[in-house]
Amino acid sequence: MRLPPLPDHAMTPAQRAAADELIAGPRKAVKGPFIALLRSPELLAHVQKLGAFLRFGTSLPVRVSEFATLLVARHWRQQFEWKVHVALALQAGTAQATIDALRDGRRPDTMDADETLVHDFCTELLAQHGVSEPTWARTVERFTEAGAVELTGLVGYFAMVSMVLNVGHIPAEPGGDIAPLPVLPP
Repeated sequence: MRLPPLPDHAMTPAQRAAADELIAGPRKAVKGPFIALLRSPELLAHVQKLGAFLRFGTSLPVRVSEFATLLVARHWRQQFEWKVHVALALQAGTAQATIDALRDGRRPDTMDADETLVHDFCTELLAQHGVSEPTWARTVERFTEAGAVELTGLVGYFAMVSMVLNVGHIPAEPGGDIAPLPVLPP
């Protein structure tokens, strides 16, 4: 790890306060991107609040949010996020066959209508750095303007988190039976 967990004795008071806030909240620990972000406790505080909203407070169905997160994790080849969010996507109702296709870098043929729309939106956004008028219109029609903006924010948030994890060389947590992302050509 380039940015390993900070031992308690090495933390500044601001870092300790940020760590305590994470531990007291829904995340229950300093793990994943927060290991690296703890180097900047003020940034960590803002990022975790944004993440809490995007994960738990948007107008989007959980299944949509988790599926979009998997698309971002696949795009960034981010093992930590992949492992965490595969389990959550399965709990939210995404089919294992759909997840397997994403893992292998294929467009799933088992997606429902919402997943197909989110796949189109997210892959277009990640590849083109924006979305076309038809994709935008379909997304707004299904999820409203607020939902489309929240989906855009979710993609941006998990792209940032993936970059932090990749730069910090933060590995996926050990254990579990989630198949890791294979290395695919760019």
